[in-house]
Amino acid sequence: MFTPIETTIGALLLHQATSNLLYQNGDILGASGYLRRFFSAPTKELLAFFTGMAASYVPLKALAPQLITEYPALQISSQVVVATVATGALIGWGTKMSNGCTSGHMLCGLSRLSGRSAVAVATFFPTAVITHHFAHPSLSTSVCPSITPCYAPVYPSTETTVSLLVLAALSIIATRTIPGIVAQVTVSPTTTTKDAKEESAARVTTQALSGLLFALGLHISQMAHPDKVAAFLSFPNLQHWDPSLALVIVFGVLPNLIENQVKGLHGSPSFADKFSLPTKTLQDVDKRFVMGAVAFGIGWGLTGTCPGPAVLRAFSQPVWGALWIGGFWLGGKLNI
Repeated sequence: MFTPIETTIGALLLHQATSNLLYQNGDILGASGYLRRFFSAPTKELLAFFTGMAASYVPLKALAPQLITEYPALQISSQVVVATVATGALIGWGTKMSNGCTSGHMLCGLSRLSGRSAVAVATFFPTAVITHHFAHPSLSTSVCPSITPCYAPVYPSTETTVSLLVLAALSIIATRTIPGIVAQVTVSPTTTTKDAKEESAARVTTQALSGLLFALGLHISQMAHPDKVAAFLSFPNLQHWDPSLALVIVFGVLPNLIENQVKGLHGSPSFADKFSLPTKTLQDVDKRFVMGAVAFGIGWGLTGTCPGPAVLRAFSQPVWGALWIGGFWLGGKLNI
């Protein structure tokens, strides 16, 4: 069902996660790239980011346990194993060829007015919708079990709403203030070298807190649940369509766009000499890029899972995570 309150709060957390990482460390929060580099060239910052994601379960359990994502039970069979690995591989190859997924291209790329990201999103979104309709013709999902149209809004209790607002406010304040405090107490005034900035405790702290916010945003918005995403992909069948994901664009992408336009990307971030932005432009879009976006869209449409939510599911279901992430890694190794 349509969850305007939870998804709006979650989307704002996704905005904060991506914008804080950008303006503090100068980095783009691309979940697929982060996951791929974690296995090929791990760093303290990458470890901190995924540790932050794992830590999201602690505040959620304390303040809003009902919003911890509950995944479908994993029934181990040869068919499930092959399908999970194959889907991970398809998304791994697709995101490598198209240089990103929903976080890097939609949350971060569209808000920077990136032409390449616009092409990617315009490719993988309709591909996912078409794939979902073909693979799941009934369009039935667990998030819309009744005869009530899925677009009908449902609202949390006042107590839950207050808990979510408190959790969001505390998380955002922590992410905006703690890295600066860490920088003051750990970096000498004479420390100006690039290597020192790259290895600073403030950067590591920023990554951890951004990972925390990112995971909280996925849980609270319910975009971590594959059926929640699948219900959005059921458009234009309104009986089965949950418009919640659209709020991620309104309250996640749009605030990023406004902040980027106001602050600009020409100065220096807080804990880096310059922004680490993609250098390729719309003119660099080629057939492999488009085919990668198509492959990602197919994988996303089949399961409703992309790399960020896959990491969260791996924490809850390690066996599923080993299969999916193993496939993702193998797919990224393919050079076809």
